[in-house]
Amino acid sequence: MEALITAVRPLSAPPVGPGWNHAEMTELLGNRARQAAAVLVGFREGVQPRLVLTVRNDQLHAHAGQVAFPGGRRDPADSDALDTALRESEEEIGLERAMVTPLGYLDCFETISGFCITPVVAKIAAEAQLYPAPGEVAEVFEVPLAFLLEPANLRRYTMEFRGHQRPMVEFVHGGHRIWGATAAMLFNLLQRMGRT
Repeated sequence: MEALITAVRPLSAPPVGPGWNHAEMTELLGNRARQAAAVLVGFREGVQPRLVLTVRNDQLHAHAGQVAFPGGRRDPADSDALDTALRESEEEIGLERAMVTPLGYLDCFETISGFCITPVVAKIAAEAQLYPAPGEVAEVFEVPLAFLLEPANLRRYTMEFRGHQRPMVEFVHGGHRIWGATAAMLFNLLQRMGRT
């Protein structure tokens, strides 16, 4: 956990857009404004810290059935990205704010759906009770940090999208495929930790 803590941007210096992949997204989306969003990259404390992830409900319009961090669009009432990530985590997986210790931020990331996401890295208390909100989340699961840090578990591939060849990364753990924006943000964490 110590290496993770030193790798993130401090809480006192939240990142501002554009995302680290802005040039690539501009090729695909143009220069239209991105909507602000935030996710919680939360690691449950313990002998083996574990990353908390969700599987999105199959009935959702966007990204149905995909693995994701808890999080979402910034509401006007949210004071900042941290507030958004904590509110969304409470709504999606029942995570009480008192069980979360924010550590810092990763770099902003832009998505093909037009969002600029601020990833908030945090510790989650070992005793935190997590349960999926049925309307949004089908499952909550955890992946050991050690698994993510093992180079052999990072898979690289190329995907064609709208005539563009896009380099992608993914992880497969316990039958779950972690890819897309979620894997890209994890890759940014690994880069910041010097593990790529």
